[in-house]
Amino acid sequence: MTIFRIFSIAAIAGSMVAALYPITAYCQSNADPTDPGKAVFKRANCMGCHKWHGNGGGGYGGDALSLRKTELTREQIIETVRCGRPGTGMPFFERGAYDSVQCHGMNRQDAGNQVPPEAGVFLRAKDVEDVADYVIAHIKGKEEPTLAECFSFFSETSRVCDIYKKSEQAPSSSAAKAQ
Repeated sequence: MTIFRIFSIAAIAGSMVAALYPITAYCQSNADPTDPGKAVFKRANCMGCHKWHGNGGGGYGGDALSLRKTELTREQIIETVRCGRPGTGMPFFERGAYDSVQCHGMNRQDAGNQVPPEAGVFLRAKDVEDVADYVIAHIKGKEEPTLAECFSFFSETSRVCDIYKKSEQAPSSSAAKAQ
């Protein structure tokens, strides 16, 4: 292979990489930085009690609190996910909670029969921070769930979102009847 061919191939390869860079940068810049937290929310089964939309309600652990109405700060959400809530069904997600790690200023002996249940999966510190950031950005302080939020959480083809399609279409059909 001549030196000219080697340089030609290198130039073509370099051009291809340069052409793809703006596309890659565009896709990365449009990614939601809280997507890792949404993935943790799903993997850790937060939606088992809090529901996908964070309104809470009945679940295996009891009547979960609404994350939409919570007044907890980011730090308090992190501590709650790490350590659970003593005396409730909110599980702890940190390995060693109440044993090698004090939670809410208590160890297992201090908490006694108020130690929350252990979650089905343990989370790393970064996962806990990510899920707290997701809750703050997409759930806390929000109004009732919308079709767009449902599509964002699941997908536009999810049948779970059908209920929101009907409720968002209802006002327009009742307005048509009024005319």
